[in-house]
Amino acid sequence: MSALHALAATPLAVQAEVTHQLDFVLGIIAWLVTAAGVAGLMIVGSRMALAVKSGEFEEHLNQFLMVLGACVIGATAGPIVGFVL
Repeated sequence: MSALHALAATPLAVQAEVTHQLDFVLGIIAWLVTAAGVAGLMIVGSRMALAVKSGEFEEHLNQFLMVLGACVIGATAGPIVGFVL
């Protein structure tokens, strides 16, 4: 019976190692998405400031909402993958 338990425990150890590596990669991707979101919001904000300063009142809300939407998608991707796994 102990041999059966040893064989049953082996895939769990491999799965834990793979899950640990996947968590590490997801953590790095989460930080990159956060940095890209902050950079995108700063770029859109600076373009809005330059447009107001030069007197051109263009519609920047669409760009702002696209960046925020990308941030929401990136922020929810990690928990969704964690829930599925």
